[in-house]
Amino acid sequence: MSAAGFTFETVVPGIEELAVSGEDVRNMAARLSREKAVAVSDERPDAWVIGADTIVDVDGEPFSKPRDRDDALRMINILNGRSHLVHTGGSIAHGGEVKASFVETTKVTFGSLSKEEIISFVESGLCFDKAGAYAVQGRGALLVERIEGCYYNVVGLPLYRLKEELKRVAPELFLF
Repeated sequence: MSAAGFTFETVVPGIEELAVSGEDVRNMAARLSREKAVAVSDERPDAWVIGADTIVDVDGEPFSKPRDRDDALRMINILNGRSHLVHTGGSIAHGGEVKASFVETTKVTFGSLSKEEIISFVESGLCFDKAGAYAVQGRGALLVERIEGCYYNVVGLPLYRLKEELKRVAPELFLF
């Protein structure tokens, strides 16, 4: 956001990032982004609030943040040498009300990694607090063979899509 010229404050809402029974991964990302945006907007009704949630989707199974080292190893082993989807739900709220909501999806393909590479990556600690146990920016980029779609979506916030939604609901916020 800073690189795109926005001045902002990061606020972490007290939202539990759990799936609802029968909910698909894409809808989960959308719902969580709405809940986050509304929670912060309720506390700051004069502010324009952007809520976002990024979830890795492996054959319909959500890979959120790993619980521990073993969970991170499990995730990276499953992602190894195959493709998955990354869904980022984004919501824009003002006055406690969602003004826009969207989901951006990007396909990511991991290269084939050796057991040693996987263990080394997890031991580096770069996998924690990241959906799917990796971040494409930094050294996590070495895991990824190919990205089809928005790179910034995989980072966690699809900036072009966000800009388009902001222009639609709050054009006064968007100035080049």
